[in-house]
Amino acid sequence: MVYLTGDTHGDLDRFRHGRLRWLGKRDIVVVLGDFGFVWDGSTEEQKKLDWLRKRPYTLLFLDGSHENYDLLAQYPETERFGGRVQSLGGNVYHVCRGSVLELEGKKYLCFGGAESPDREEREPGVNWWKQEMPSDEEYAACEQNLEACGYQVDYVLTHDAPSRFLDFTVLASGETNQLHQFLDKILLKLTYEKWFFGCYHRDVQLSTKSRCVFCDVIPMGDRHAKRLFRR
Repeated sequence: MVYLTGDTHGDLDRFRHGRLRWLGKRDIVVVLGDFGFVWDGSTEEQKKLDWLRKRPYTLLFLDGSHENYDLLAQYPETERFGGRVQSLGGNVYHVCRGSVLELEGKKYLCFGGAESPDREEREPGVNWWKQEMPSDEEYAACEQNLEACGYQVDYVLTHDAPSRFLDFTVLASGETNQLHQFLDKILLKLTYEKWFFGCYHRDVQLSTKSRCVFCDVIPMGDRHAKRLFRR
């Protein structure tokens, strides 16, 4: 079974308690950005990563605005799950932006990244990295991967969201940036069942096809997804 959850920010509590505690080797967990376990490279952080690497399930994560992109770049890229990922050891993988993964027979478009609202107060290379926002090459790679599958996927997983999801909702974020505009663009072309995103630290269903995820742990699959979006 595939499970989704939101920002973890380097805190193991989400994995130690609740549903994730009981998952097995056939399960997959996807964190929708701001994973936070690749941040300062400290001994304590490495201990946390080692603990995650020993979990029986596969752990995938999108990047957000709270990752150390210099440290993340040191991990090797490889082809896995039908797309590009970086292996952090064990069963832990970072999903490269724009990858279309195949998990349990379903296609998942994955696209991380977000702009820190407090970036002016942060120090470059210490607690802020310009790579938090996607590059032109990453946007182009995403479109190329979508063209290869005819702009048709089962699920879309992102850290930030299209501005069309945010405007006039409880998640309204103010200025629209280049990432919002890109997600708006592909939204108009995509055929998909559900779109899940993190970033806003809320658990809220916006429509029958879109949901913001923070602390919830969401089981995927037709039966579970239909029940979830009927609430």
